[in-house]
Amino acid sequence: MSSKKNVTFIGLGTMGYPMAGHLSKSNLFNVCVFNRSSEKAAKWGSEYEGKVANSLEEAVTNADVVITCTGRDEDMKEIVFSDGGMLPHLKEGSIFIDHTTTSFKLAKYLNESLKSKDIAFIDAPVSGGEAGAINGVLSVMAGGDSDILESCDSIIKTYSKSITFMGNSGSGQLAKMVNQICIAGLLQGLSEGLLFAESENLDMDSLLSAISGGAAQSWQMVNRGQTMHQREFDFGFAIKWMVKDLGYCLDQAEGNNTKLAFTQEIYDRYTNLMDKGHTYSDTSALMMFDELNK
Repeated sequence: MSSKKNVTFIGLGTMGYPMAGHLSKSNLFNVCVFNRSSEKAAKWGSEYEGKVANSLEEAVTNADVVITCTGRDEDMKEIVFSDGGMLPHLKEGSIFIDHTTTSFKLAKYLNESLKSKDIAFIDAPVSGGEAGAINGVLSVMAGGDSDILESCDSIIKTYSKSITFMGNSGSGQLAKMVNQICIAGLLQGLSEGLLFAESENLDMDSLLSAISGGAAQSWQMVNRGQTMHQREFDFGFAIKWMVKDLGYCLDQAEGNNTKLAFTQEIYDRYTNLMDKGHTYSDTSALMMFDELNK
């Protein structure tokens, strides 16, 4: 009889596919995966060791730990609560970790719903993008019970470089909101700075080398500065998902009386870019806003 934990990973999208891959490659757990698109699941199964489940019931019935990484609140509600969802089939005493970026309200609701079945819930959104998932160096912000989180340390560390406990249930999602607010502001500042530099015909290689070593340095500058200048936006984190995330931020801000005027402006710019065909462009395409709205 295997003493390994049974870990099920649900959601094999841009982030989940490599995350589940790292989990499998660790060889520390009995890994099972499920994806609503069976083609993606089959592809994963041909690349990694692990069981590919044909239904949510099959995926979670024997799981000690269930991990989800989907797109939106609506996806999570469907996977957990709909007819054919996983809620009736989750094992009593199991642990549920959600790496999806959701609203705070949904994290609290999931926690309460699962608690009634003696299932521990951890909201654990991640930062680091597709590259972070592929390289296994994501940053995880988690809310829930600190002891439960600690018990899952070896699981989460297979695809992350840092795990930070933020507090009670929902706190992980609140931390991710701060993350997205900051990134939005950084990208707007970087966009304006690069457009200014281009107008003055500054050498971009020299400029980025100079300012990346000072106080203006950021991950966005180091990883996106040159591609923004070259108008390359076909990779990374899609505008569609940033609009979703910033929408959660703006909704939450209404309830805590925070004025997110700058975030609202960038949200509006992103929705404008989506209307102009940039739904799946990287978020650094914010730089195109003025050029597309002349």
